[in-house]
Amino acid sequence: MTDNNALAPPPSTADIKAVITQFLAERLQPKLDKVAEDDSEQHERLRAAHAPNTWIADAARRVGQIQQVTHAIKYTHPDARGSSLYSTGNPHAADTEVGTHTLGMDLAADVVGNAAALDVYKFLNLRLGERSLLDLAVAGEPALADAFSDNPEEAKAWMTAFATLPDAKSETASHKLTRQVYWPLGDGNYHLLAPLFPTSLVHGLWKTVREHRFSDAAKAAREARKAGVAHPHGFHEYPELAIRSFGGTKPQNISQLNSERYGENYLLPALPPTWQSPAIRPPFAVGSVFDRTFGNRPRVRERVRTLRAFLERVAHYNNIQIRDKRAELTADLCDEALLYAAELRDAVESGELTAGWTQDARCQLNRAEQLWLDPLRRHLDADFARDYQRDEWPDDICRRFGNWLNARLTTDKLPMSAVEADHWRVVLEKEMRLLRRELADHE
Repeated sequence: MTDNNALAPPPSTADIKAVITQFLAERLQPKLDKVAEDDSEQHERLRAAHAPNTWIADAARRVGQIQQVTHAIKYTHPDARGSSLYSTGNPHAADTEVGTHTLGMDLAADVVGNAAALDVYKFLNLRLGERSLLDLAVAGEPALADAFSDNPEEAKAWMTAFATLPDAKSETASHKLTRQVYWPLGDGNYHLLAPLFPTSLVHGLWKTVREHRFSDAAKAAREARKAGVAHPHGFHEYPELAIRSFGGTKPQNISQLNSERYGENYLLPALPPTWQSPAIRPPFAVGSVFDRTFGNRPRVRERVRTLRAFLERVAHYNNIQIRDKRAELTADLCDEALLYAAELRDAVESGELTAGWTQDARCQLNRAEQLWLDPLRRHLDADFARDYQRDEWPDDICRRFGNWLNARLTTDKLPMSAVEADHWRVVLEKEMRLLRRELADHE
């Protein structure tokens, strides 16, 4: 059922009759073709059953055997007898959340129930412009009533019956063959949650993936890539795509859309990324990691550029918003410094580096940074342990960080002084105190 184009002019009775007549003729002909030509009695019986008044009356009786839904229960188990649901989704959900609400006008409703009555849904899904026969029935369109029957009461009864297609056919209920979650409320009470399969959302995904994988445009783009020639657009790939089938050889027993999907349900991989970090290289041949090693990390360069651009933009202003933003950007750089130190410490714990790597002849780091980046050396070197316990090295690290950042930020437009350097030092000093406590906890 759709509500789009509610203001569009209604179709005429003649147009509706023409669509219905064509639909019934297309259903009748394959059945006539299966009957012997000389079996006039059977031919006549089939034609009578497909006369508009007769067929529509029967369809109005059978519509109670099916329900239009967006969330179906039979996908959990084909013999489940609980309730299904028609819902266009939560209108208050955030734009970043994917759900039925994201389908909008592209929502394709599903139908569940007696598979033998699915022809009733196909009938109600006949479209005249932007509206279906179901839309017209729900709206109580007079032209539809006139097309159904010359008897107003009969036509109204049929339209009322068809309009109930989205309605639940019984009280809301779960079933023993469905998945159920007992959600505690306290005091021995609980909600019984029965997750339903979002068949309309799945259908939208299925159509998108099928288009990306098998459309002529996608095939042409892939061929162009193989041939090494230009093409107007690219194509999509879905690695590690899995397919779950519903309904076996009779997907129509699950739902109408499941039948249209040939029982297929695409499963996108929900796996953590396979991540291989580059090998940790100790900062040899430098007097300070702030000279090259740390400062050349891509994320550090990016954050320095961001902070510099911000300070240039607000150089002549000062308010609480500017100070908060400056503090936020500076804290990001402090986090990067602490992350760098943590990576070196983790490399020792994982065996990539050995504790005491700063004793290597190639290490030219100043004493404070050795104490900061190789803390486990204190268990191997008494002099190192004594310097570490003096707790003076964090101040030196903060001073070096402040001087380094000042130098990186200084431009003709943005001259930096000792005042700014002291500010960066103070910011890192707060973080270093936390780091010092963390290291002490692991001693």
